[in-house]
Amino acid sequence: MQDRILIVEDDAETAAAVRAEVEGLGCAADHCATLEAGIAAAVANPYKVIVLDRMLPGGDGVEAMAQMRAGGSGALILILSALGRAANRVEGLEKGADDYLPKPFEPEELRARLRALLRRGTMQVLDNDLLAFGDLEIRLKARTVHVKRAHVAVSPREFELLTYFARNAGQVVTRMQLLENVWNLHFDPGTNVVDVHVGRLRRKLEEAGSTAIQTARGEGYVFAPKVGG
Repeated sequence: MQDRILIVEDDAETAAAVRAEVEGLGCAADHCATLEAGIAAAVANPYKVIVLDRMLPGGDGVEAMAQMRAGGSGALILILSALGRAANRVEGLEKGADDYLPKPFEPEELRARLRALLRRGTMQVLDNDLLAFGDLEIRLKARTVHVKRAHVAVSPREFELLTYFARNAGQVVTRMQLLENVWNLHFDPGTNVVDVHVGRLRRKLEEAGSTAIQTARGEGYVFAPKVGG
């Protein structure tokens, strides 16, 4: 069965260009020209990826992401927008986008970003469901975290952060690596977004009894939970 990608874009020429890249990857493409239609389609269909414009009839695509998620969409979202300043990109990613590509874009880069999202979307299916480090357990399919069998409530971004740490356990992970692999930011936004999220996640884990995340001063962080207890 073909992977399906939803394109929410009001400019017909841009939509056609995106469709060409989607179909070039062997995926099926659906297109909506308004925000309302895009939300309805996202909620009703099992898309792998949604390519979402910002300035749409009906509002800002970034603000619609929460409605898509609340309606049950598990698609990864790529924002494609003429609002391409660093602040715009940080805003989109902070509000839940999985990637952000400014217009005008190179077709090759769009194709590469879509391919990466499609790979990422299947990663959890291919890997084992459980990542366990002593009393710390991460369930990939359920997207849940437990310490000493007690549930730890984490946000979607915190879950992605913890999963990336877990897959690189014992290694120093730099802030730039986290920006690239968790936020899909391939530049330094000049903010403390990484430190804030790591600090929040670390506090939640420590309150539950796990000191898994350590600071490697001047380098980044190390995920090193105590497996013995």
